[in-house]
Amino acid sequence: AAKEMFFLFCVFILNKTLKISYLSHLKYFSECRQAAADQYHRVLCLGPSQEDPDHPINKLKDAWRSMHYPPETASIMLMARMVAVVKQAKDKEHWQKLFSYFCSRTANEEEEIAHKLLGEQFRGQLAMLHSLFTTALYDDHLSRWFVPEGFRSLFALVGTNGQGIGTSSLSQWVHACDALELAAQQREQLDSFIDQLYKDIDKETGDFLNCEGSGLFLLQSSCNHSCIPNAEASFPDNNFLLHLTALSDINPGEEICISYLDCCQRDRSRHSRHKILRSNYLFVCSCPKCICEMDELDVTSEEEEEEEGEAEGETEDEMTDV
Repeated sequence: AAKEMFFLFCVFILNKTLKISYLSHLKYFSECRQAAADQYHRVLCLGPSQEDPDHPINKLKDAWRSMHYPPETASIMLMARMVAVVKQAKDKEHWQKLFSYFCSRTANEEEEIAHKLLGEQFRGQLAMLHSLFTTALYDDHLSRWFVPEGFRSLFALVGTNGQGIGTSSLSQWVHACDALELAAQQREQLDSFIDQLYKDIDKETGDFLNCEGSGLFLLQSSCNHSCIPNAEASFPDNNFLLHLTALSDINPGEEICISYLDCCQRDRSRHSRHKILRSNYLFVCSCPKCICEMDELDVTSEEEEEEEGEAEGETEDEMTDV
């Protein structure tokens, strides 16, 4: 009888805990939904037109999907949300000033970044996207964003400051595996399995494995790049809340730097790292690691040579088939 009472007590406590947890999440969801409504959602809400393919916002979304792979589908709506925030805000100047903190680019660089996001095969469709964006969201207070140069500047802002939001259940599982206490041989076998799993999945998903969206984070975007970063951005709670974590001791007054490259890219040669950074972020890195390697020959990493070789091989095959 005592055991049964203890079991029922445990069930009661568990149910109580689950109920509290549920109510807590419900409250958080309600607050989040209200915050979204207050900040931008009223401008973007489709209401009964949710399934209407002729609604201007739906036409904008469909055009973007046809031009780019997910998860970058979020990028055009990130730009739309920026416009919506300003349109809905009482203090429009405050939000315009806030967005101005993100870096701006010259016209040529803006166009290069826009085409980088779209892909070379869609270079001619930027004008169509600009037209749809203007039709769906034009606002007199933001007229500078709706001229061709201003529209490209939005792409540049998102392209250079946008942070991929990783909420992959696979990455959560891998982190859990890292925390396991295993014998050396078991750890080696598990790590080998995980490495191969990532390689196999990468063939299907490319760079989108751990990314389910994109966002602009004011403080994180202030962090410059280093090939030997002292901090890293992550999403340990598996939601949109970004955590910036120190990788080493950071002294007062020392700059906080993150890496715009993934772990594999950081292991490549200085020449290869610079090619990636110039292509995606339009700057030449001068971090301590790059300065130390200045005397190295401008050679491409073996991994990159292999990738380029595979790409050339695929092109040749496609030409032969044609």
